[in-house]
Amino acid sequence: MANEQTKLMSRLGLLGKDIEYSFSRGYFKAKFEAEQLPFTYENFDLEDIAMFPKLLEDNPDISGLNVTIPYKEQVIPFLDKLDKKAKKIGAVNTITINSKGQLKGYNTDCYGFKNAIKPFLKKHHKKALILGTGGASKAIAYTLKKMNIKFDYVSRTHKTNAKFTYNDVTLKDIKKHKIIINCSPVGTHPDVNSCPDIPYDGITDQHLLFDLIYNPEETKFLSIGKSQGAQICNGLKMLELQAEKAWKIWNSTL
Repeated sequence: MANEQTKLMSRLGLLGKDIEYSFSRGYFKAKFEAEQLPFTYENFDLEDIAMFPKLLEDNPDISGLNVTIPYKEQVIPFLDKLDKKAKKIGAVNTITINSKGQLKGYNTDCYGFKNAIKPFLKKHHKKALILGTGGASKAIAYTLKKMNIKFDYVSRTHKTNAKFTYNDVTLKDIKKHKIIINCSPVGTHPDVNSCPDIPYDGITDQHLLFDLIYNPEETKFLSIGKSQGAQICNGLKMLELQAEKAWKIWNSTL
């Protein structure tokens, strides 16, 4: 009976920092209302990941979470198990919490990205630049590897896994990498006049620019790319797809 009651009033939410205007809460609220589902979804905005155990202690009825910036990697030590894919990626964006309070981490970003970018890919799209080295970029790198697309990271500072810093990227590098993916938060609302610092003059109509940002709909990064003739895609479809994948995972465990 207790299990049935849990199913009737399942509480889900988003774990992150400064997430007041997040995609997930609005998406799932609209989904649950449209499909008349007995679920709630709310934001759990934490100043520090160290507050996570207390959040769970104070809210024992939470049965599933999405995870966003900056906690996709930081949350892992707090989990009891990792799905194989999440373990390989090294980042988590979905968590299930079972009746015993055990936490298991998954990554649905890879599924969302793969299916969002697929329709745009052409034969000459063989090499990518990933802008940013955070948790989201790990899922992108994993997916590109699976799709046999070579890639290099661009980071603000020198890092072992990043071939370039923004200062290093040349016009020649841009011309070589026909896919450019922004995994950094640069250009997110309200900072809409910012964009990653790369030599945009190297972008041509052979390029595909993909931005994980969805607000604004067309970031400055995408807008400049479009003016150079490139194909562009924002992060909305990826978010919708990863959300639906997360929903399937929760549904199989609730």
